[in-house]
Amino acid sequence: MLSKRILCRPTRSTDRSTEPVARHAAAVTATAADCGLLLIRLTFGLLMAGHGAQKLFGLFGGHGLTATGQWFASLGYRPGKLFAAIGGLSEFLGGLGLALGLLAPLAAAALIAAMINAMATVTGVRGLWETDGGVEYSVCIVVVALGIAAIGPGRLAVDRFFRWGAGGWSEAALALALGGAGAAVTLSL
Repeated sequence: MLSKRILCRPTRSTDRSTEPVARHAAAVTATAADCGLLLIRLTFGLLMAGHGAQKLFGLFGGHGLTATGQWFASLGYRPGKLFAAIGGLSEFLGGLGLALGLLAPLAAAALIAAMINAMATVTGVRGLWETDGGVEYSVCIVVVALGIAAIGPGRLAVDRFFRWGAGGWSEAALALALGGAGAAVTLSL
């Protein structure tokens, strides 16, 4: 079927005699896992990009950068507008990066940093559940972003052309370390 004939990154074969055949077969078939990762990345990434667009541009019922900056200032971030821009860009660019499967470990790190800050300054004192304003939503975002960095964005991603496109322990560690460091720096200012 035409829907299954999607150009994908070739799998690596250890048997050099069948390598062209194996590469061709892998190059035209998208697996259910690839399509599932694409569905998760698009849904999650575009929703996070929209969440950032609310802060940055006032889209989708958001308040825009000035009002969001005032709210950030009320949380102790000074200057509030600068930190609102950083938070909004982290969500917007991180979300777009995951949706496209572009620089997935860095996109995941941006979202992880933003959510650690949200948990530390807003939701952490309210417990676990979102119904009480707790960390439930932020924890889910961190786990999905970290999971995509660990698994890799799949063959239906821009990253398939790069070494880090397969995911792994080092990509997950990089996302978590950069996200944690980014959050620590922001919280210390």
